[in-house]
Amino acid sequence: MAQAGEQKKGALDWYFKTNLLVRILIGLILGAIVGIILGFFPASVKPFVDNSKFFGDLFIRLLKMIVVPVIFFSLVSGAASIAPGRLGRVGVKIVLYYLITSFFAVIIGLLFANLLQPGAGFGIVGDAAVKGKSAEAPTLVQILLNIIPTNPVESLAKGDVLPIIFFAVVFGIALSYVKDSTNAKVAQGAGLLFDVSNAAAETMYKVVGGIMQYAPIGVFVLIASVFAQQGPKALGPLFMVTLTAYLGLIIHFIITYGGFLSVYKLGFFKFIKGANEAMITAFVTRSSSGTLPVTLRVSEENLGVPRSISSFTLPLGATINMDGTAIYLGVCAMFIGYATGNPLTFAQQATVVITATLASIGTAGVPGAGAIMLLMVLESIGLKVSEGSAVAAAYAMILGIDALLDMGRTWLNVTGDMVGSVVVSKSEKELDESLWK
Repeated sequence: MAQAGEQKKGALDWYFKTNLLVRILIGLILGAIVGIILGFFPASVKPFVDNSKFFGDLFIRLLKMIVVPVIFFSLVSGAASIAPGRLGRVGVKIVLYYLITSFFAVIIGLLFANLLQPGAGFGIVGDAAVKGKSAEAPTLVQILLNIIPTNPVESLAKGDVLPIIFFAVVFGIALSYVKDSTNAKVAQGAGLLFDVSNAAAETMYKVVGGIMQYAPIGVFVLIASVFAQQGPKALGPLFMVTLTAYLGLIIHFIITYGGFLSVYKLGFFKFIKGANEAMITAFVTRSSSGTLPVTLRVSEENLGVPRSISSFTLPLGATINMDGTAIYLGVCAMFIGYATGNPLTFAQQATVVITATLASIGTAGVPGAGAIMLLMVLESIGLKVSEGSAVAAAYAMILGIDALLDMGRTWLNVTGDMVGSVVVSKSEKELDESLWK
């Protein structure tokens, strides 16, 4: 009886013990195969879509459920973790560097997406053959005003992304100062509030992790529906969005990071030689936090960054610096706009820039961060990921290749952390330049 119980308990081990990203990729491939086969039997397409719709819609609803709490608690805990005592010259320099490079990253992503137009002419349809509808595009001035909430609680209830981001960052920074209050009782209460926010963020990461276990099934159903209705022509747009994203990543690496190194008279190829171990580790593991021990070691031993600076800039970068993700967001938002017949207006693209730059604080540690942030960006520009819509179908296509895109964006994120640490060290005259000769 005990052996039977153990066998019953391990019935789904083959599923849960297989790498999640491998399972999602398998779901994508199987979904594409099933969809293409169904395409040869037109009479079977509608029954399949109707009967499987629940499983795809369930995945979309689970993702939408977690967006607001993940954004709020992650950003509060991320912003509050920056100790005011460390926000001296080094802190201000590295935070400015991270924000500036993230801003340029989104611009580069949007530039390449506008040039290559991934998804243009695809005309994707959802389960219910309904095209995604974009909201009335507000002016740029209105976008900037709308960032500041008149009622933060109302913004949280409505899921208004930009106001939530702004309020969470401001609240988190204020909390970091209150934690250092000279009033012991106030500081103790702020510390408790920070611990609660941090615990809530970690709890949400667990929820995200649980939802992502269902992702292979959701991706299979959604992709099968796409290919059943669109046929093999869906492969072209997936290749184009991957190509566009990687071109953006490489150009940002060469021009933005190379430019910073050049300004401070540091060799680009010397940097690559010293940093390549951390860069490769990041690409393979797809984890900025997991690569951190390697990043710290090579920055000190190979790049000459003193521990007094790297111990602050690199963990901070693993938390708030997401240049690769910023490019991914710009490219994928444009792809979904083109694919659903809703090319993004200038105002919508400006919103993507603002949202992705502000959201770079505090979300790097979230499992499936890219997918959650993309959902958030789409909501901010009026492309609602709702059940049965074309936007949901296009979003599922991106999620299917997310592992491939994640490798590139993590490589760029970690590389940006090291460049920032080197540049700040040089500006502080603390860099060991003998290692650069």
